[in-house]
Amino acid sequence: MEKLNMNRDFFRGVWKLTKGYWNSEEKWKARGLFGIVIAMNFAIVYALVLLNQWYNEFYTSLQNYDKDSFLPLIGYFSVVAFTYVALSVYSIYLRQMLQINWRKWMTKSYLDKWSQARNYYKMQVIENQTDNPDQRMTEDIRDFVELTLTLLLGFLRQITTLVAFIVILWQLSGVIALPLGSMSLEIHGYMVWICLIYAIGGTYLTTKIGNPLVRLNFDQQRLEADFRFGLIRYRENGESIAFYGGEKAENKNVEGRFSSVVKNYFSLMKYQKRLSWFVNIYGQTAIIVPIFLIVPAYFAKQIQWGGIMQTLTAFDKVQTALSFFVESYATIAQWQSVVNRLVNFTNNMEKVEQIQGETQIKPVQDNNFQVKSLDVTLPTGRVLLNNLNFNIAPGETILITGDSGCGKSTLLRAISGIWPFGEGEVQIPDGHQCFFLPQRPYLPLGSLRDALLYPQENSLVSQQEIKNVMEKCELIHFFDRVNEVDDWSRILSLGEQQRVAFARVLLAKPDIVFLDESTSALDEKTEAVMYKLLKENLPNAAILSIGHRSTLHQYHKQQLHLFGDGSWQFSMI
Repeated sequence: MEKLNMNRDFFRGVWKLTKGYWNSEEKWKARGLFGIVIAMNFAIVYALVLLNQWYNEFYTSLQNYDKDSFLPLIGYFSVVAFTYVALSVYSIYLRQMLQINWRKWMTKSYLDKWSQARNYYKMQVIENQTDNPDQRMTEDIRDFVELTLTLLLGFLRQITTLVAFIVILWQLSGVIALPLGSMSLEIHGYMVWICLIYAIGGTYLTTKIGNPLVRLNFDQQRLEADFRFGLIRYRENGESIAFYGGEKAENKNVEGRFSSVVKNYFSLMKYQKRLSWFVNIYGQTAIIVPIFLIVPAYFAKQIQWGGIMQTLTAFDKVQTALSFFVESYATIAQWQSVVNRLVNFTNNMEKVEQIQGETQIKPVQDNNFQVKSLDVTLPTGRVLLNNLNFNIAPGETILITGDSGCGKSTLLRAISGIWPFGEGEVQIPDGHQCFFLPQRPYLPLGSLRDALLYPQENSLVSQQEIKNVMEKCELIHFFDRVNEVDDWSRILSLGEQQRVAFARVLLAKPDIVFLDESTSALDEKTEAVMYKLLKENLPNAAILSIGHRSTLHQYHKQQLHLFGDGSWQFSMI
């Protein structure tokens, strides 16, 4: 099991996660809010000091049957107590305001990093060490911000409490003489020293007992995310699973993931039980220890009842401050696991961002789209394409063929600039728009109109234009629902989704269109209709298609055949 390891590298990681927000455009607002919260915590500690002094006066007045002091002391308590409550309420409120502002900024920052340079895609291709990035940007960021503020402000309050009350406890402790043979050893502030020894011992034992919680908390977060991901996959692929009758296999998979969650949780319970036993015994013992220390002075009539109450309160505050690590160990263990997960996620994003292929996408003044000296490899180093060269003029068509696994789709990835393994040059006519149609189109959450215009947000496209395009693409029966928000990837068949993709092309009017088996779910008649639409509506668009069907040859003039060993052949059809 991994131990709680608060070393220099860990705190470098914490600073790496923290510094962005506190040096951002919101820094003065954040620092000001943080300063107010700290000031309010200092005021809360001062209120506790005033209440500690009140204990002495109040209980002494009770012991002396001083009726005249009773009501003024109750009034004084009411004012201080109300002030304490108000400060506590608003310090929590302002801390939560700071917390949500920090989380909002951090979430946007991580989302930008994840999406920039297509890191979300590269992380799937290049490395597999980041499990469930969605959880990192939701639960882990939320927990990091909340736990960091809670622990930091808690630590600052306890330090302030310690400084304030250790002086009071030192004064109240007086001197104790320990007999050493014929001599005696006088110890000033003896209760402070006993409190310190007690807290150090408790901290040491807490560390020994609670170490496994760090690894277990880390694993629990990962296993819970894996279980949730399994259920999402089950739901998203419901139709395919139903066709296969794969419920038993899927249930076994999901139940296996949940069994891992339960097994780790039982281990977590076991170690938390041990830690809870110790922490509770430690806390209850801390109540009785100062009583034994102060009672002899009371029986010797060296201190009044009010002095006992003030001493016990001061001892409790000092002991609680010194025991911050003991009381917060489980929280610190959870915090460390969250920090480790976020640092790991951040480092992996930075790692894939640095891995850039040598394929250069260049805008040129020429009207032709050109690929020059393009090499494409797999992450394993296997060469798919070697020194590929071709060009395509406006209105021309190329069919890319080859056996499965020869690198046809990977070639399109390299041309688009998202494939980091390869080198060469892709020249795109300046101002020309490229449009890629994968075999399974992506339909975003939202209305059917949003899906038809994706990834554009062109509100200027009229309903009539959309209706015309839907009619051409044989989707007119969905027009009445075009503004309806739903999960359209579930409602539409794969063939209908592919026709939506063609409708997108007609609405976007790109200059170069790449189709990766984009008619695989269409019958030959509908396939012919779709290619005819491209030719009629985009006569000057260059078209590059990937496909296995022999019917595709009639829609293209040239053929690029890939052999999968780096070699290729270009020919006229």
